[in-house]
Amino acid sequence: MLRVFLTHTPEMRGGYYAEAPLAALRQVAEVTLHTGETPLSGAALARAAAGCHCIVADRATPGTAETFAQAPDLLAFLRVAVDISTIEVPAASAAGVLVTQATPGFVDSVAELAIGMMIDLARGVSSLAGAYHQGQPPGSRMGTQLSGKTIGIIGWGRIARRLADLAQAFRMRVLVHDPYSPPDQPGIEAAGSLQQVFAEADFLVPLAVSTPETRHIVGAAAFAAMKDGALLINLSRGELVDEAALAAALDGGRLRGAAMDVGSARDQRPDPALAARPNVVATPHIGGLTPEAAEHQAMDTVRQVAALARGEMPPGAVNAESAHRLRRWWQGQAAP
Repeated sequence: MLRVFLTHTPEMRGGYYAEAPLAALRQVAEVTLHTGETPLSGAALARAAAGCHCIVADRATPGTAETFAQAPDLLAFLRVAVDISTIEVPAASAAGVLVTQATPGFVDSVAELAIGMMIDLARGVSSLAGAYHQGQPPGSRMGTQLSGKTIGIIGWGRIARRLADLAQAFRMRVLVHDPYSPPDQPGIEAAGSLQQVFAEADFLVPLAVSTPETRHIVGAAAFAAMKDGALLINLSRGELVDEAALAAALDGGRLRGAAMDVGSARDQRPDPALAARPNVVATPHIGGLTPEAAEHQAMDTVRQVAALARGEMPPGAVNAESAHRLRRWWQGQAAP
């Protein structure tokens, strides 16, 4: 039977690898739990996972060359997330360790949070409620409705498509820019350029894949091109937005407000200095933190472990051609 080390701390298991997927994992493998309170990495992770064939890793646990080199029994490193940016895939491949990723089960969760943040910014919900919480009843203020406004979306992946559906339900104009996958959905406008999105969006939502090309795709030039009073919502990756330029745009009044679930702080959380601003609504990377979204990705890893136990390459494999340890193990299991 495959032996699996689950890296989630007890606190993280409550949110990201709950009882149902853990029970399912135990049906297909012998499971060792991480009982410490902090994430593991490097040699410490290798020691904790000693004798295990698979590491099922939360997003706070990196996959480093040191771990792969010091865990000779390790066959596969399975990430309970889509993001594998903290896994050193070339090092895993050199060691013959398979790397896998989960599918995005958080599409509805993130898209719904985007709508909530848009309404919050447009009507000043957080600031008004905060004043009441502090015993200071605020005065009335004029808000903005979503109906009739333009949402500018950068990128046309699964979350963008779901957000477009929700925005259309609010009778918003949806303007999308993605040079690699232009929108072809009825009622969705394909922008001719990024500049058009910046200039026409009342609500700007960057949802592009994080690459060197898209780093700071929303920066000083973008903010200068935006209409006065526009609002920014970032729930994708912190590096898509130049935070210094964002602070300057908020200071100058060009941007009326911003909402963010991601940023440059640890675990992709918003920068505390930006999050503390009165015209910013910030949440600590909770976009995918719903039971449905968390269970979806946890169950992906259960299915991957089950496939490995059957001698099959699992869905979500990133470097299948380099999984030399796994193939030798399968051969050993098949030998009489």
